[in-house]
Amino acid sequence: MGVKYVLFDLDGTLLPMDQEVFIKSYFGKLAKKLVSYGYDTEEVITHTWNGARRMVKNDGRATNAEVFWEYFTSVYGAERISKDMPVFDEFYRVDFDLVKADCGFNPEAAATVRAIRDMGLKVFLATNPIIPATATEHRIRWAGLEPSDFEIYTTFENCCYAKPNPKYYLELLDKIGAKPEECLMVGNDVDEDMMTRELGMKVFLLTDCLINKNNKDISQYPKGSFCDLLKYIDSEILQVK
Repeated sequence: MGVKYVLFDLDGTLLPMDQEVFIKSYFGKLAKKLVSYGYDTEEVITHTWNGARRMVKNDGRATNAEVFWEYFTSVYGAERISKDMPVFDEFYRVDFDLVKADCGFNPEAAATVRAIRDMGLKVFLATNPIIPATATEHRIRWAGLEPSDFEIYTTFENCCYAKPNPKYYLELLDKIGAKPEECLMVGNDVDEDMMTRELGMKVFLLTDCLINKNNKDISQYPKGSFCDLLKYIDSEILQVK
């Protein structure tokens, strides 16, 4: 059975970035937005982190969005969160786009995604679903792509698990209607993305913005640049279809 589907990570894969710089910019702009509505800067950053941790630990009982807002409501109260929800929505719709200045850009990313689609493979965005769809769509466009370039893109509204939980990938496979052996996962994070090999997927490690927190041996993985990825697909994927 050959590969029919290519799953891409976003941050550090299609969208070059330093993760720490991105998070600092994102949370800083969120706090700046909320401080004029009576939120304490340090508190709101702490609670946003805590909400993110709860999504990462989500056991599938609810969507990640529900888990996040359940936590925020427990901290700030249902009445306040309900009243300020338009503020949060406006942040992700408008202010979040300013974080683009703290990310890089590689035109080869969009060209590669479109080349793979032209090869007859279906492309999905397997980005960690811990932020809203609106923000994910901004990030897709920062990479030179459109949401419509992907069959599915994961967000905190449509997922009940998050990386590095393998159930995140199983949930995505269920949405796709695919078997692991039909999929190629492309990502830059050794722990979060390459773990899909254990589920039965083929993998490709994009090394431009490599994350290898535990200093694992990466010689076992097909790896390299976007150009190397296309060569790998041409020689190792398409030739066995």
